[in-house]
Amino acid sequence: MFRGIRKMMHELKDDLQNSGDHPHANYHPHSSGFIGTEVLLVEQEKYVVLDNGIVRVTITKPGGIVTGLKYGGIENLLETHNKETNRGYWDLNWSQKGGKDIFDVISGTRFKIVYKDANRVEVSFFRPYDPKSGTSIPLNIDKRFVLMRGSSGFYSYGIYERPSGWPAFNFNQTRITFKLQKDRFHYMAVADDRQRLMPCPEDLMPDRCQQLAYPEAHVLTNPCEHELCGEVDDKYQYTMDNKDMKVHGWVSANPMVGFWIISPSNEFRNGGPTKQNLTSHVGPTCLAVFQGAHYAGSDLCPSFEEGEPWQKVFGPVFIYLNSAPMGTPCPALWQNAKAQAMTEEMAWPYSWPASPDFPKAAERGTVSGRLLVSDPFQPPYVWGGKYAFLGLAAPGELGSWQTESKGYQFWTQADANGHFCIRSIRAGVYDLYGWVPGVVGDYKFEKGSIHVQPGAVIELGDITYTSPRDGPTLWEIGVPDRTANGFFVPDANPKYVNRLFLNHPQKWRQYGLWERYTDLYPTQDLVYTVGQSDWRTDWFFTHLNRFKPDGSFEPTTWEVRFQIPEVVTGSPYKLRIATAAANGAAIQVIIISQPNMCAVDQKRLYFYFYFYFPLFLNLFT
Repeated sequence: MFRGIRKMMHELKDDLQNSGDHPHANYHPHSSGFIGTEVLLVEQEKYVVLDNGIVRVTITKPGGIVTGLKYGGIENLLETHNKETNRGYWDLNWSQKGGKDIFDVISGTRFKIVYKDANRVEVSFFRPYDPKSGTSIPLNIDKRFVLMRGSSGFYSYGIYERPSGWPAFNFNQTRITFKLQKDRFHYMAVADDRQRLMPCPEDLMPDRCQQLAYPEAHVLTNPCEHELCGEVDDKYQYTMDNKDMKVHGWVSANPMVGFWIISPSNEFRNGGPTKQNLTSHVGPTCLAVFQGAHYAGSDLCPSFEEGEPWQKVFGPVFIYLNSAPMGTPCPALWQNAKAQAMTEEMAWPYSWPASPDFPKAAERGTVSGRLLVSDPFQPPYVWGGKYAFLGLAAPGELGSWQTESKGYQFWTQADANGHFCIRSIRAGVYDLYGWVPGVVGDYKFEKGSIHVQPGAVIELGDITYTSPRDGPTLWEIGVPDRTANGFFVPDANPKYVNRLFLNHPQKWRQYGLWERYTDLYPTQDLVYTVGQSDWRTDWFFTHLNRFKPDGSFEPTTWEVRFQIPEVVTGSPYKLRIATAAANGAAIQVIIISQPNMCAVDQKRLYFYFYFYFPLFLNLFT
């Protein structure tokens, strides 16, 4: 059966090449939106069953672990070979101050029917803090599951809370995890250009692969499907920015069924719009990550002090299921899931959550205005902040939203003229942050924090970001857009290729590119000549150490050669260096000017996504 399903997936993959002529290419898979039968709740001794005639969800009682999910002719979409506690669950990672990380599958101890009528059922699985256990996180956690009449899926959200007086701890991660049937779900989609037939979980066993530099990366040596031999599988190749994380999931070919996690909002995620999180990966596993530190480190793990109160609502997210006739190309279900994601986003904030801790539309506010950019050294000197990112987050320093995890964040992107409108804002006190693609630096509203009241409509009018320049730019390498896009990204070593990313705009996701610098510059480092070199082909996208034959590493020194025809004496020159990311790195900058040499301050950099700092240079002639 397993081989047969894989064969069918290959046929569907071939169909994709000519999907415009496929008999089902324009078929719209089954989705929510019709009346259906009333929602039933059956309470058993150890389980709770929610059923609306389309979807049947089985949840342990009082634990709140999803053990069964019936839909589209499949008795259980979840992996029945797994223990019931390893199918569909909320989990978290935490640590005591100075202690080791603890992984915790959140199992409730109290069950309650929160709301029930013919059109909607909402159930609660509550776990209170148990100070006597010694291993219990100091949080009360209330997991909610909601099933609607006529809905092709179900919702889940969680309320995490601690009153004043409770112990200190570090909160490292929390998410919802689903493990799907490995014999059915083989096609994964996280974006229009990131979807493919995936390796089997067996392919990651020692006899079928070779582990690479870290445990999550493997090169397949004897996969179930021979055509995948030699490819790399790495779950981090499928991570996504929060701002882009609308929907992702898996497709089964027999029958044609899709399983998707839809996030209608990112207000509850930490780290802001450019924070990357895991999505789906080999398992088949599907995640809704709410709080995490990937790519940034412990600064994104909120630390709660002794006695500090806190509350946060994570979600709701929508677990969406769709189906189609046999032979429909898998991307058709992806397109339908994207349309459903747009429907969910338009319905945000939902009107139906029973918890008073989730404010409805009338209890939220709006902030709007226009961001202008002022630069006395660049015509037209004042202009609209084209496609600027503007966001409200907890009050803090410039750029502090990147490490903000305890509160909520609300972001939008301005239009071509800098006009923006941030909607559905929870009542609270926020600072307004932002940046403009193509303009160096961070913006923070200079008139102080913004107090958003329930139902408030706040019009800021024109606000101005002044570019941090003290004179005309002599030269610039790259574009300040908070990414390393556009710089030279080498082709992957043929031994470590994921074919999905061949000739792909995100080819930087290929495994092992850090080794390619040594391949291209085995003895001499990069030299860039302003006015002659092209940063798109001559500036390696990441500054790396050189790998030596004995297995050690040595630092590398890049050289930028430039001329200043006429130096203005008595005036400082500034060199600004921006990074998209860094890990345990130090940058040393030396300015060599004939006949003298001047060493510049050394700055230690540890960045999350983007910062810049000025180096004041005294140039001698």
